[in-house]
Amino acid sequence: SGLPKTASCYESMFQGLVRKYNKHHKPDEALPNITPHTMRHTFCTRLAQAGMNPKDLQYIMGHSNITMTLNYYAHADYASAKAAMDKLAA
Repeated sequence: SGLPKTASCYESMFQGLVRKYNKHHKPDEALPNITPHTMRHTFCTRLAQAGMNPKDLQYIMGHSNITMTLNYYAHADYASAKAAMDKLAA
C-alpha cells in the first residue's frame, strides 16, 4: 500500500507466526500469548536482573528518561534484593 508499517501491523504479523508455530507443534510445546512488546519487556527485565548498568540499559532500550527504564521495565523482586544484600555482607 506504500504506507509505513505501524506497531499494530508488526504485532499482527507476529501473532500470525505464533499461531502458525503452535499449529505445527504439540500443545505442551506451544508458545504462550506473547507480543513483540512482551519480548522487549522481558529482554529489558532480564538485562536488569543480570546487573547491567541502568544507564546502559536506558540507552539500549532507547528511553529518553531513566524513570521509564527503572519503573516500567526493570523489576525488583525478593531474590534479586536478597542477592544484592548478600553481596554487601560478603
